[in-house]
Amino acid sequence: MMVMSAVCPSCGQRVDRACEACWAAVRPAPVGAAVAAAIAYDGAGRRLLVGLKYANARQLVIPFADRVAALVPPGAIDVVTWAPTSGRRRRRRGYDQAELIARAVAARLDVPARALLRRTGPNVPQTGRSGAARADGPAFVARRLWRPVRVLVVDDVVTTGATLDAARAALERSGAGAVTCVAAAATPLRRDRATGQEPVFSRGL
Repeated sequence: MMVMSAVCPSCGQRVDRACEACWAAVRPAPVGAAVAAAIAYDGAGRRLLVGLKYANARQLVIPFADRVAALVPPGAIDVVTWAPTSGRRRRRRGYDQAELIARAVAARLDVPARALLRRTGPNVPQTGRSGAARADGPAFVARRLWRPVRVLVVDDVVTTGATLDAARAALERSGAGAVTCVAAAATPLRRDRATGQEPVFSRGL
């Protein structure tokens, strides 16, 4: 049976996951990002993640998961979960991109993936909102944990870290022993207004 190739959401070429040239153009996460992240959410990296998030480019789950899993020290995590999107957006897309990445990360770390968080805050997309607006939501409720497990929370994009902070707080209230947060991508810091300097990016994972 022939397996049809997919279209790279960055350059439009037909490839199995995303063309190597586009991945090579992806920048590492900016230094000073709110949490550890695999790549910068700009340029080719932004196009790839937007393809996964909005265009059903699920072939990108594996390469994103590989990069996120590389951020986690071996043996540091007992269970992986994710910061869930709203039910309305999940129904519209047919999937939650953070869940897809988290489950693939768990497989790479050889630990279980569990739906530990339920979103209860404002049903408003975080993308494009101001920092002050992001601080107002979302909120989460976590499943009760009966032993202090070490939890890894995965999100797709981090800007201020408000979403993952809320997820961390909910899990800590539920009895988690330690909570580590990671993201597939981090929004680059804005240009320094005083110096005009561009944001600094890390050199790799």
